[in-house]
Amino acid sequence: MDFHIRIRLQIWLRRSGLAVVLMVLVFVKSGGAAGKLFPNVIVFLVDDLGWQDTSVPFHSEITPLNRRYRTPHMEKLAATGMKFTQAYTSPVCTPTRVSLMTGLNAARHRVTNWTLRRNTSTDEPHPSLILPDWNVNGLSPKHGVERTVHAVALPALLRNSGYRTIHVGKAHFAANGTPGADPLNLGFDVNVAGHAAGAPGSYLGKASFSSGGADNIWNVPGLETYHGKDIFLSEALTIEANKAIDQAVKDSRPFFLYLAHYAVHTPFAVDERFYEAYQSMGLDKTEAMYAAMVEGVDKSLGDILANVERHGLSDRTVVLFLSDNGGLSAVARGGPAHTHNQPLSSGKGSAREGGLRVPMLIRWPGLTRPGAVCREAVIVEDLFPTILEIAGIKGFRQVGGGVDGVSLVPLLKQVSGYPAGRALFWHYPNHWGPTGPGIGPLSAIRHYDWKLIYYHADQHYELFHLGKDLGELNNLASTEPEVRKKLARRLRTYLIRVRAQMPMERATLNPVPWPD
Repeated sequence: MDFHIRIRLQIWLRRSGLAVVLMVLVFVKSGGAAGKLFPNVIVFLVDDLGWQDTSVPFHSEITPLNRRYRTPHMEKLAATGMKFTQAYTSPVCTPTRVSLMTGLNAARHRVTNWTLRRNTSTDEPHPSLILPDWNVNGLSPKHGVERTVHAVALPALLRNSGYRTIHVGKAHFAANGTPGADPLNLGFDVNVAGHAAGAPGSYLGKASFSSGGADNIWNVPGLETYHGKDIFLSEALTIEANKAIDQAVKDSRPFFLYLAHYAVHTPFAVDERFYEAYQSMGLDKTEAMYAAMVEGVDKSLGDILANVERHGLSDRTVVLFLSDNGGLSAVARGGPAHTHNQPLSSGKGSAREGGLRVPMLIRWPGLTRPGAVCREAVIVEDLFPTILEIAGIKGFRQVGGGVDGVSLVPLLKQVSGYPAGRALFWHYPNHWGPTGPGIGPLSAIRHYDWKLIYYHADQHYELFHLGKDLGELNNLASTEPEVRKKLARRLRTYLIRVRAQMPMERATLNPVPWPD
């Protein structure tokens, strides 16, 4: 049944005193207590985890960076599911999260940079451009909230189909004081530790997960039980996530768990469980802290999957693992190195591969072939229709139209149906602050192995053939003019179609020209 029709029917039934009947029908549709029709779904999202920051090799070969990290549970997930070697996100966190929740590309939903305070841009001033009035207030479940994208979020759809919807960890969907900042308003039945901020005040329970400063916006909410205790944030979130799973099982409900770790985002802290081993390898303090935090989220993954196994639900639980953007690197940030991303270029905040390409694993027991590898280029908004299809929800159209994402189920099944020759698009008309390759404002397109980046400030292009030049060392924009023109036209057509926002030139007050 269409979502909007179902909502209207639910309102009518409530007025008629028959809401319980509808709830029973929806519960039966989603598999009921047995969960035979539609499986449980876990999205395990890590913050700022680079493509190489795991012992699972997403490159064509195992690298020294892979050997640095100990992530046995990621290895097990890869061995029992499908590894995506060319999975993409937005260059920074909130756009990725909004795309995952709505199925919309950032160019369309216009939450193109990270959010924090209501009606306040997080952009740094740009010397030659006036940046657009993007949706600084993020995702909103309500119509009419200024500078937001109004959309139906993934958990609302799943809850309406009988799932217990659980949010644990970092939300960062919307600005402080707006409806979308609270995951409960987006369709989650449970919210643990999710609010407007995109980083923790501290990772340490002894510090009450607080920065200790006057500005408490960074303090992680809802974990008072752990205040003053010797526990790392990743562990506390894992304990709470497993409690929520236990309760869903006790209540005989299929569950959707969205476990979004604050790790491995700054500010770093020493995770005593793992830190010493990395320091003894000769890593400096920053890199040892980072590597320990990576192992901490891997342990979290293992603990969650062990609990699912304890309940006898492994064969009925789909697991999706990914990062929200590329690793924060010295190249892109100018600070101490802790993510190198090599052989990829640049890092978080960049439209180069190091900022966009992320590790991604999906396991659907009985459907994905163990140890399978997918080399198709996919993007984060694809997870929205993928999860809806997994949950048996068909025919949904987002507020205002369709969705940009494409279901990955044909790829998971290794059958035909995924569109051949599909182009991927990025739009980042923002100026976050770091310097280095691939830094915006910009727009970009990938089609087959070709990738074009269009820089708004001076309208120059970078063109790379990723099949031959994964490190994006050779700009072919001048030597391959026909390819450049073809991709620029396609990028232009897409940006106009989704009504993407462009900056204005300070000198003329004219909009930056479209590509081509």
